[in-house]
Amino acid sequence: MKILITICARGGSKGIPGKNIKNLNGKPLISYSIDVARQFQKFIGGVDIVLSTDSAEIVNTAEIFGLKTEYRRPEFLAGDNVGKVDAIKDVLFWKENHDICLFDFVLDLDVTSPLRNLHDLTESFKLLRDNEEAINLFSVSPAGRSPYFNMVEQKENGFYAQVKKTVNTVLTRQNAPEVYDMNASFYFYKREFFNRAYTSVITDKSIIYKIPHVCFDLDHPIDFDIITYLIENKKLDFEL
Repeated sequence: MKILITICARGGSKGIPGKNIKNLNGKPLISYSIDVARQFQKFIGGVDIVLSTDSAEIVNTAEIFGLKTEYRRPEFLAGDNVGKVDAIKDVLFWKENHDICLFDFVLDLDVTSPLRNLHDLTESFKLLRDNEEAINLFSVSPAGRSPYFNMVEQKENGFYAQVKKTVNTVLTRQNAPEVYDMNASFYFYKREFFNRAYTSVITDKSIIYKIPHVCFDLDHPIDFDIITYLIENKKLDFEL
């Protein structure tokens, strides 16, 4: 069994400039993904790790933390509107051609959502590996809002109501169907995923892993302040 771990990190970022190598508690953000990838590689075996980036600065930073790669993300996959699936597919096919091999699974670690550990990765991998029908898995967290209760959208009549309706009116969040937020931390794929016409990580055969601890992605500058405070003051509810 062979597994490819992809770490995708574009050079451009409008929300947080240079966020992939921005300092977080004494080391660059990308190093957290490299560290947990190495842990998974050592624990599972048969694992290769590859970096997908268009930035020489990110390449150099990753090399400092032991991740070297000959691959460079092509310019047409480096724009703001490029989907993550296309970027992963390109580096996967490159790696298979380069090494003359085929991978059985792909694990993508999102640099900007680093709150995960080896236990999360090994448990989620078991879920996908043991489910013959599922084709991919992504990490989630319990949702803070529910489309059945306290999320609304404009309807055809111009007025606003719940995004989703149930047969019986939901009066409390606790009674609403359980929903989840995709926390963008990690994604597992069976190799066949990339031979199909999927363009999104949400498929007709997706399963989830509910992360049992705090997990969020870093989209805004204040997110860095929050995660720095949690790490420096040992406020995380798990071992990073």
